Amino acid sequence: MPEFYDVIFERRDVRGEFTGEAVPEEVLLRILEAAHAAPSVGLSQPWDFIVVRDREVREAFADHVQRERAVFAATLDAERAATFATIKVDGVRESTLSVVVTYDPGRGAPAVLGRHSIADAGLYSVCLAIQNLWLAATAEDLGVGWVSFYREEFVAGLLGIPEGVRPVAWLCLGPVTHRQRVPDLERKGWRGRVPLADLVHRDGWRGR
Repeated sequence: MPEFYDVIFERRDVRGEFTGEAVPEEVLLRILEAAHAAPSVGLSQPWDFIVVRDREVREAFADHVQRERAVFAATLDAERAATFATIKVDGVRESTLSVVVTYDPGRGAPAVLGRHSIADAGLYSVCLAIQNLWLAATAEDLGVGWVSFYREEFVAGLLGIPEGVRPVAWLCLGPVTHRQRVPDLERKGWRGRVPLADLVHRDGWRGR
């Protein structure tokens, strides 16, 4: 098992490196158990995990992603559009399976301890579960790719998600040939990494 910090820095958002090979059920369950072990506001555990293997469902979602990609591309200037054209935004078809993580704000309601003044605390909890899942998958030598080019209402309809429950993340999961040492967006010139020193403030916001 890799050291904890190694796992953190090896984690990547995988797009084009999936092999499509099988993920053993016991490995998938270990990863989901790690996600489910995340802390949550008021112990509300407001997440659900939809494992999607069905090829037709994944094809329908992949087509939707490409339509949304085109919508975003149309908002870019020529230079930015040329850079974006080189960037792969999903691995839905190439990955072994998908895991859709949802947020149910009604779970534990009406008195969710700790959420009375921060309405988004439940959503933050779901993001912690997603990070646990991602790190566990990396430790299992699997890749994960978070697809964000979608409309929530489309995914809810496609997967029959109940009204009021939000699909927070569509995650592609599976074995990979390798993980890139440098994130895709950095390698492709979309954005560079900001130095930590520029983002650390002491005893208040720097320069206030």
